[in-house]
Amino acid sequence: MNKTYYTEQINSIITEVKKAVIGKDAIIIKVLLAMLCKGHILIEDIPGVGKTTLALAFSKALSLEHNRMQFTPDVLPSDVTGFSVYNKANGKFEFRPGVAFCNLFLADEINRTSSKTQSALLELMEEKSITVDGNTYKLPEPYTVIATQNPIGSAGTHNLPDSQLDRFMIKLSMGYPDFNGEVSILKAKQNINPLDRVIPVADADFINELQEYISNVYVDDRIYEYIVSVSAATRNHPMLKLGVSPRGTLSLMQLSKGIAVAMGRDYVIPEDISYICNDVFEHRILLNSKAKLSDTSASDIISEILKTVPVPGISEK
Repeated sequence: MNKTYYTEQINSIITEVKKAVIGKDAIIIKVLLAMLCKGHILIEDIPGVGKTTLALAFSKALSLEHNRMQFTPDVLPSDVTGFSVYNKANGKFEFRPGVAFCNLFLADEINRTSSKTQSALLELMEEKSITVDGNTYKLPEPYTVIATQNPIGSAGTHNLPDSQLDRFMIKLSMGYPDFNGEVSILKAKQNINPLDRVIPVADADFINELQEYISNVYVDDRIYEYIVSVSAATRNHPMLKLGVSPRGTLSLMQLSKGIAVAMGRDYVIPEDISYICNDVFEHRILLNSKAKLSDTSASDIISEILKTVPVPGISEK
């Protein structure tokens, strides 16, 4: 298959998801790119803006098996990973898979469960496997976690540790729809659930194939150096006490490849990196007191870094 075919397929997936998620084209594109780059997505937003609808629309358009769990303080790690039960008939312990065994796992309000349950997601997000009672079970491919958290109201919440935040390839916020978008939502839901209009246009095998194609997109040495330079600038910035990890650098490279394919190219250019950099880096850096006193945001610092780091002279052909 050539690059044009894959670009057309990506566009067809986006078209289907847009039937259910109105006025959030940029979010749809970024979520799809993260999925195609084998990453996980954290969506931080208020209730009712379409986070769950977004995940369900992707599961339907991509023909993926999906599960959803509403995280609450009483959810146990075994509810997520699974557990072993004794079978009296054969005298053996048998594994019962948890809710995370699917292609697309929607973890709603992940910050409302205990730290112990949150940590149950660490192995499955990084290794795509789960270990229970000393036995390791592989998760199906492709595998993506879309987690949500509500930033409003801290009662009963547990902040995700930095090590877990780092495992999310991107962090997004959907925000309120604009005026025309909200009118369109009202019209779309008048007689039918918009999700019913979404039809499958891909399947798990195709997603695996596309993931493999994206991983082989060409990256020039100057682009590698540019990505590392941008990451290194966060580690030496006077307003940051924690810069981007090598995992974050790798995520930026992987997503830039996905953007290239979505744009019909088989090579990465600097604009691919600047387009997605804020979504990859913002949740990975920590501001120091100097930044907080000057009311400087993480996004401000990333924008400044992108303006100061020399851009390699590689352009679209």
